Amino acid sequence: MEELEQLGIIPVDYAVLRSLFVGYHSPRNKIANLEQAGKIIRLKRGMYVVSPEVSKQLLSLELIANHIYGPSYVSMESALRYYGLIPEQVYTVRSLTTNRSKSFENSIANFEYITTNDAYYAIGIKQETIENRYTFLIATPEKALCDMITTTPHLRIQSEKALVAYLKEDLRFDMSSLEVIDFNIVKECLEVGKKKEALQILLNFLES
Repeated sequence: MEELEQLGIIPVDYAVLRSLFVGYHSPRNKIANLEQAGKIIRLKRGMYVVSPEVSKQLLSLELIANHIYGPSYVSMESALRYYGLIPEQVYTVRSLTTNRSKSFENSIANFEYITTNDAYYAIGIKQETIENRYTFLIATPEKALCDMITTTPHLRIQSEKALVAYLKEDLRFDMSSLEVIDFNIVKECLEVGKKKEALQILLNFLES
């Protein structure tokens, strides 16, 4: 499986896989057999990742999320959990995108993408590099929190008390981390984002 090992954990499309097996009589059958044997995992139609048992590396849900649908960056509970700011395990990897909202399900996880406008999308994204092996786009903690507030359906925050209850009881957010929150990112989100009243309450709370 040397051909597959060289791919590591980077998701690849069908054309890349096919190029590895051009010497075979039927590359299509070879790829189908590899998938059936669990050597590669189908992420969506035409996109695969090498199984950890072959690559000998753990898969990155964040990296996969970036590749499945884009442009996108990992955010909301997924980002907050990544930073250790909320304790609960996250079973759906949620991202923001400038494309239309969409969701994907595969054997690895569920992936949900929520649409937003270009101006809001561009705020508070960082490129995370893991051991100089791969990179992915993820919201900063501040942006992930703003994304939670602006994209969660039926969430209405109309007072500081309601905000604190949401952070402590619903998210079980690490309140001590608020001391190092970047106010400027929240201000930028307030300027171009939805739910301005709720974001203003968040900003006032952080500055107080």
